[in-house]
Order: sequence, then structure tokens, then C-alpha cells
Amino acid sequence: MPSRPPGAGAGPLVPGPPRRTAFAEGADRLRAAATTEPGRLRLIGALLALLVVSFGAVAAWQTTTRAAAAGDVLDSSQPLSSDAADIYRSLADANTAASSGFLVGGQGTRASDDRYEEDLRTAAAKLVKAAAGSDPGSPSAETITRLNRLLLEYKGLVERARTYNRQGFPVGGAYLRYADETMRKDMLPAAEDLHRRENQRLRADYADATARPRAALALGVLALAALAWAQHRTYRRTNRVLNPGLVAATAATAAALLWLAAGHGVARAGLDDSYDHAVRSLDVLHDARVASLRARGNENLTLVARGAETVKVGGETVDAYDHEFRKDMDALGRGLARARELADDQAGEQPVARALGDVTEWRERHASARAEDENGNYRQALDRVIGAEGTTGECFDSVDGRLAQALEHEENEFEQAAGDGRDAMAGLPAGVAALTVLGAAGAVLGIGRRLSEYR
Repeated sequence: MPSRPPGAGAGPLVPGPPRRTAFAEGADRLRAAATTEPGRLRLIGALLALLVVSFGAVAAWQTTTRAAAAGDVLDSSQPLSSDAADIYRSLADANTAASSGFLVGGQGTRASDDRYEEDLRTAAAKLVKAAAGSDPGSPSAETITRLNRLLLEYKGLVERARTYNRQGFPVGGAYLRYADETMRKDMLPAAEDLHRRENQRLRADYADATARPRAALALGVLALAALAWAQHRTYRRTNRVLNPGLVAATAATAAALLWLAAGHGVARAGLDDSYDHAVRSLDVLHDARVASLRARGNENLTLVARGAETVKVGGETVDAYDHEFRKDMDALGRGLARARELADDQAGEQPVARALGDVTEWRERHASARAEDENGNYRQALDRVIGAEGTTGECFDSVDGRLAQALEHEENEFEQAAGDGRDAMAGLPAGVAALTVLGAAGAVLGIGRRLSEYR
């Protein structure tokens, strides 16, 4: 407040000295303290402790988030991605089983009916599991809701096709083709979209788990540099080679930094290995299995439609389902060849190599069946597709079984590698935090010992 000089009359007020802020006063005290050696030592001790504790806090935070992401890869996102692939496979297999049973006529076979029902139950169960793992209102949740609705619609169409087929009405084939169209144009694309979204989540979790803790590493190096400088300063002023407190602080900080670098390096190597040698193979094998299912379904529908669906290819009119079969078989061959390249051991390569041999045999038997059908020998063609022996169905079952074997092997490989990566970070956040607390305490004690010499 402005004030009057003593003895002054009613003249103008004289302004007093301006009030200083607490920050300015604190800065002045720090500058005054820094002019003495004890004051400088106190500042050095505080800064050393702050650096070491900051390193520990950032390291604990970054390793905690990466360990959580690694856990999500192993326990959440990869299983959900696999479930999404199983939903697609189950739907495609149900469609194949439905067409196989339809070809037999009447009630179909017990095996095809059981396979169809089991596939639908599997798809429904996996959809429930996927719904539990998705966020409410998310695109994935909307896709799951749509698939549940379409599943009921598809099942109703298949039941109508079976009913009319048992009664000998040709309209049964039309209903089956409509069910197949619903599956191909609506359900399978939706299932593929769900799989794509889950794969995106899996890749995001991998990115989070394998990201280098650069901030923590930089702070650790800075803390070690500051501790080394403090010890060098002490040596120059006292000619004492070692300060026990500062040496202990350096050792604890160095141990924390090495643990952080080594632990995350091992974890990153394990997670990268699980992706390169398992997840990539799983994706290729899932696609190959779906291609085989689609090929089998198209092969069956070629005989169901009996030329009712055609398409122009290079100016020539061909059977639409047989044309799709050939494209699916090409995709299957490419997928198996790629899976064989990705296989990193004999246990993974062997079933894929055998599946390639089955595909070659499948193509030959299919060509024989098509020749019979085009020559008007429908019954002989049917026997070569779903007969007792020497059929294309045997080739398909063999391919499907070998792909299932390869998938099981790669899933075990994934769990082993990803589990090793996650376990490499076990205890790392707490351990690094504890070591840096010890380091900060050592720095304070080491500087305190120097301060005691001034008392």
C-alpha cells in the first residue's frame, strides 16, 4: 500500500516498495545457498535424487503398460482374432455341410447333418464370446449383432430347402442357392470384417507391447551421468576415490537400467518371434482353410444347380459355381505354398506339404467328376464327389484335417513365444522402482556424508 512519510501533511501518497512473489524469494534463497559449498551440495543431492526417482517412476509406468499389452496379446486379442477366424470357418463349413447333405437327397446323411448343426453351434458360441470381448456400441458389436440375426435367417432358409427337397420339389434347390447367397454376400463378409477388426486390435497390442521405453532409458542414462559427475566432483575436492553412498546409488541405478534394457529386449524378441513365426502363419492357414471350404461348397453347388447359374469368362459361358471353385482352389494352392514357406520347423511344414499333395489329387478327381457331369452322367459325377470311396470329399476332408493340425501347431508356437515375451517383463516394474528408490537413498546419504564434514 502507498504510505505517507512521517510528519507529512495531506500531500500526495508515496508508493512503498513492490511486494515480491514467493517464487522470486525462493529463487533468491537458492542463489544465496549456491554461493556456499554446503548449499551447493544440498542442491546436488536433491537433483540426483529427483533424477533417479524420475527414472524409476517413468520406467515402472512404461514397463507396466507394455506388460499389460503383452498380456492382452496372449490372453485377449490373439484368442479373439482366432475366434473371429473360427466364426468365419464355422459358417463356411456349415454352408458346405448343408450342400453336401442336400446332394444326398431326402433327409441327408447323419454325418452331414451333425456337422452342419455343430458348425452353427460353434459359430453361435464364438459370437457370444466375441460379444463379451467387444465394446458396447462399437463397430465390432454391431457386426456381431448383425451376424446373430443373419444366422437365424440362414438356418430358416436351409430348413426350407431341406423340407422341399424331401418332398421332391425342385424349389428346394432354389432355396439352398438363396441360403448360399445369403451366406456368401452377407454373412461371410460380415465375419471377415469382424476378423479384420480383431486383427487390427491384435496389431495395436503388439505395437504397444514392443514399443521401446525410450523415455525411461534416456532418464536412466542421464541419472548415471549425473551420478558419475557428482563422484568426480567429490574426488576433485576431497581426493577420496570412492563415496560409498554415491557408489551404491550408481550401482542400483545401473542395475535398474540394465534390467530394463535386457528385460524389455528379451520380451520384444519373444513377441516378435510369436508374430513372425506364429501369427503370420496362423493368418495364412486360416485363409487357406476358408478357401478349401469355399471350394468344397462350390463343388457341391455345381451339382445342386446343374447349370442353372452361369457366368461369362473370356467370352465363354461357364458354370458359375465351377468357375468359383477353380478360383478358390488357386487361392488354396497359393495359401498352402505360402504357409509352407513360413513354417519354421518340420512339425509345421509336414502337414502343409501333405495338404498340397491332397490338393493335387482333389483337382484330378474334380476334373473327372466334371467330365462325367458334362457328358450327362450325373449319377456317376455325384458318386465321384460324395460317393463311398475315391471321392473329392475324401480329398477335402484330408486337406481340412491337415490344416487343422498345422493350425494347432502354430497356436502352440504362439502361446510359447508370446508367453516367454510376457514373462520376461514379470516383476520388472516393481524391481526397477525398488532399485531406483535405493539409488535415490544412496545419493542422499552420499551427499549427506559430505555435508557432515562442514558441521
